[in-house]
Amino acid sequence: MLTALAIAVDGLGFAAWLFLSSVGLTLIYGVMRILNIAHGGFYALGAYSSAWAIGLYTQTGSTIALTYLIIPVAALVAGVVAGLLIERGILRFMYGRDEVLMVLVTYAIFLILEDVTKLIWGTESYVAYQPAYWLGTIDVFGIPYTVYKFMIIGIALALGLILFIVLNKTRIGKLLLVVIEDREVSSALGINVTLFFTVTFVIGATLGALGGALTAPEISVSPGIGAEIIVMAFAVIVIGGMGSIGGAMIGALIVGLARAASVHIYPPAELFSIYLVMAAVLAVKPYGLFAMAEGRKI
Repeated sequence: MLTALAIAVDGLGFAAWLFLSSVGLTLIYGVMRILNIAHGGFYALGAYSSAWAIGLYTQTGSTIALTYLIIPVAALVAGVVAGLLIERGILRFMYGRDEVLMVLVTYAIFLILEDVTKLIWGTESYVAYQPAYWLGTIDVFGIPYTVYKFMIIGIALALGLILFIVLNKTRIGKLLLVVIEDREVSSALGINVTLFFTVTFVIGATLGALGGALTAPEISVSPGIGAEIIVMAFAVIVIGGMGSIGGAMIGALIVGLARAASVHIYPPAELFSIYLVMAAVLAVKPYGLFAMAEGRKI
């Protein structure tokens, strides 16, 4: 019973982190049909910006409580600046090209962002543990967990609910669904598709940076974290169905619980548990559990 509880709590914590880190990726693909490998670079930018800003702030000796404001601000600045520069400076010239070419372009951008983080912050690790431990810990049947972990779970649930409401219950969301369905008809109806693309990409980049910023207090921020997250994020959105926000949440939950189960029951399986789950799902549902239906033009 204790093991099952530990698997559930650890799995939910890991799933929340995965959802926060991958939801921007699936949003960009759902609207723009871009398999954005550069998403890992946005995650790294958010993590470095957050850890660096927290480190500077804590050196002043001020209250740790304000670091919870620094985290989203750092993610917002990193995501908006990087997202705008990349979308307006590079990607807008590539719209309508082959999807494989877009993958190569975003991969090149990812490599550039990896070098940018090294140029700005160097190659040393950044540790910003203060926000994660300032809230203290809570015992769940004798197992201690940081309150910060449960806060991330709450943020992930709230973000999922906000995205659902915006996409399904608002006028902007309805227009976005029209753009997703048919870009040409949307343009003919007077919808500014270019603006929707820019805003969507910036929001996706900011969500990726937010995932990194929220994770920074729990890890050692070092070169290579962007490559690690992009692999797991792709696994999540492939399992859930590329372009589906709800699918990303379910995919993150499946992957999180699978990883937690392997850690507690058979640790050697942790390295490939995610890929086993992905292979099993794709064997039954080749396009993911909640893949968006696509119409064919005749």
